[in-house]
Amino acid sequence: HFLNVVVAHFVMFSTSFSFPAITRILCLCSICFNLAQGSTTAMPGKIHKVVVAIAMEAEAAPFIEHLSLKSDETVFPEKVPFKAFSGKYESCDITVVTNGKDTVYETGVDNVGTVPAAAAVLLALQKLDNTDLVINAGTCGGFKRKGAEIGDVFLTEASANHDRRIPIPGFTEYGIGTIASTSILNLAESIGAKTGICTTGNSLDMTVDDAVHIESNNASVKDMESAAIAWTCALYKTPHFGLKVVTDIVDGDKPTQDEFMENLHSASVSLQQALPKIINYVCGKGHDEL
Repeated sequence: HFLNVVVAHFVMFSTSFSFPAITRILCLCSICFNLAQGSTTAMPGKIHKVVVAIAMEAEAAPFIEHLSLKSDETVFPEKVPFKAFSGKYESCDITVVTNGKDTVYETGVDNVGTVPAAAAVLLALQKLDNTDLVINAGTCGGFKRKGAEIGDVFLTEASANHDRRIPIPGFTEYGIGTIASTSILNLAESIGAKTGICTTGNSLDMTVDDAVHIESNNASVKDMESAAIAWTCALYKTPHFGLKVVTDIVDGDKPTQDEFMENLHSASVSLQQALPKIINYVCGKGHDEL
């Protein structure tokens, strides 16, 4: 309707000023083309190209095996430790990226935390043009005051930081860095997942200061990557959300590290069960259907 109105007004204007016919035709074609281009940008297409970012290899392995994904050495430069696994599932091109193992400090453990997460997803989006959706999948701590229990599957409504404390005007909001996820309410209902805000920090434990900021963030779950991945996706204007399985209750009675290790395997299995359901649901749909 808007295009029809613009065209009608242009015809009236150009006729009244006696522009040559060829000029009117060329200008009209230019207007229609630019409006069509703008419409395409404003209305994203269906989801067919998905990147799944998973920090730890133990969390990623069952899903990679389930979808028979193959190692893809074309995604990352040789000098970085990140790994990629690609394949086809239903109508979607799926690429799983993991942070790989630490070589900088020579510990050989999984690269966890915000720095490798942001770097891995940035390089992946740089290589994989026109990615339709990024899913940040992994384990998390949950808060019993928000109804979280061991094994719960959460989809993120937003992400924020709780350990970037910068008490300077303007920098306070930057430090918190809240970024909304793409809409996931229909998806959550479809797979029986809970929803909530994920708060991110670079430590497994929770200090007194952390606790204050986590409560201020109104977080249901806590991880070490979500806000960093959300920030990278925001740079590329790529829709994203987090899939988080609870391994430990942060405000519970057990030490976080003990509960995390105790439940890591079962949470990885839950992740593997949830991810195919999510891929089945999102592939071929528009973002407004999620």
